Amino acid sequence: MPRFLLNDKEYHFDSSDPGKTVLDFVRDELNLKGTKEGCASGDCGACTVVLASYRDLDGQLVYKTVNSCITLMGNIDGQQLITVEHLKNQSKLHPSQSSLVETHGSQCGFCTPGFVMSLFACYKNRSDYDREQILSDLGGNLCRCTGYAPIIQAAELMFDKKVIDQFDQRLDTTKLELKALDEATEKTISETEKNRFLTPRNSDLFASALIDYPEARIVAGTTDFGLEITQDLKTFGWLISTSYVKDLALINDTEESLTIGGSVTLTNAFPVLIEQFPGLKEILNRFGSLQVRNQATMAGNIANGSPVADMPPVLMVLNAGIVLRKGDRRRTVLLDEFYSGYKETVLEQSEFIESIYIPKPFCGKTLRAYKISKRIDDDISSCSIAISVECEGEIITSARIACGGMAEIPKRAIHCEDSLVGARWSEQAFVEAAEKMEDDFTPISDARASDLYRMAVSKNLLKRYWFELDSQTDFSFRTHDYE
Repeated sequence: MPRFLLNDKEYHFDSSDPGKTVLDFVRDELNLKGTKEGCASGDCGACTVVLASYRDLDGQLVYKTVNSCITLMGNIDGQQLITVEHLKNQSKLHPSQSSLVETHGSQCGFCTPGFVMSLFACYKNRSDYDREQILSDLGGNLCRCTGYAPIIQAAELMFDKKVIDQFDQRLDTTKLELKALDEATEKTISETEKNRFLTPRNSDLFASALIDYPEARIVAGTTDFGLEITQDLKTFGWLISTSYVKDLALINDTEESLTIGGSVTLTNAFPVLIEQFPGLKEILNRFGSLQVRNQATMAGNIANGSPVADMPPVLMVLNAGIVLRKGDRRRTVLLDEFYSGYKETVLEQSEFIESIYIPKPFCGKTLRAYKISKRIDDDISSCSIAISVECEGEIITSARIACGGMAEIPKRAIHCEDSLVGARWSEQAFVEAAEKMEDDFTPISDARASDLYRMAVSKNLLKRYWFELDSQTDFSFRTHDYE
């Protein structure tokens, strides 16, 4: 059974279903009604709670916001669950609460607890106010009364109220308790005739569990899988979680490659990618919400096979490959070759993504990625494109272009690439290449965009790439400058 801290008390989840959502547990079993259900799909943030976990590497507690509506009880094993009811210290409001009161940041009040929890995590993880970071931290919380201005003011005000709160006061005790829980947790935290939830601690145990229980579903961040439970009302008796597989949570930067483990979250992967590829900053910061990035994994975003997933086009342009493992057998597949059809991949039964590798030297020195969606924050792409072009002198020597939302799978724009290679670096070359999009893709019309819109936007984004890079005065992206 999952064992965790509920505020400052150890709690044993006795339900036979660790696939139950944290939201249902908090509201139905604990009768804590501050956490709200707004969308049941991880989009609105009304259900936001905070999970605190102990990180051995630097001895710090990490506070992360998650959408409790799509977070399974089995995946909070060994962590501290904090809800809005736990923030007040006796009769004194926490600064994340009192600041919101003072700025009149609550209107109808339905979304307010979720905002408070996002503010609280920000307060615990950051030392000072940074507007850009605040906007990112709050990007997964929607206010239907449109009261964002006073909420942002509250964020600024709360950093002027920095105090030693009750969480700081018992910090050392909490660390010891969480460490003890982690060490005591077995690989099976729930097992009945119809229900099994496995939490293997290393990749060998994980691979073995998939062989032993081939019918089991892999549970990672549940940011996509969770919707099958909350929206489709499906039940799953056999689950194996990647969340505790410690050797899959590593990032390894060597002379040969950048390797990202199969359970690395987007929150942990993105700073590394942005450092290597600054041109990705905008699209990565728009990937879901912080609540989603805190849970979702790079491998999960690849494996779900969605044609509008944001990461596959980027990784295709970087010539990334994935290491697939089944038992003790491993094979390497280029991401270009991973998708076989709509939501279909080459993964075999009991096989999983062990790691993603990006070979060096990087081919993405000029990498840019663009995402078009109906909403800036926390929205699914209507279409996206990743582009990297390299030149020698005035001549384009290589081009890699990949799109999402333009076909039943994420895929390369081969005709566009061929049109550019060998051409002179010029606006005309990109205008002509853009027309080749029609040879590469036949987009569909759906609720997000029409086929004509998708085609027009993808062509224009390719042209935008040229304008952005041509405006660089030092032309440092080229192998050699113009003569």
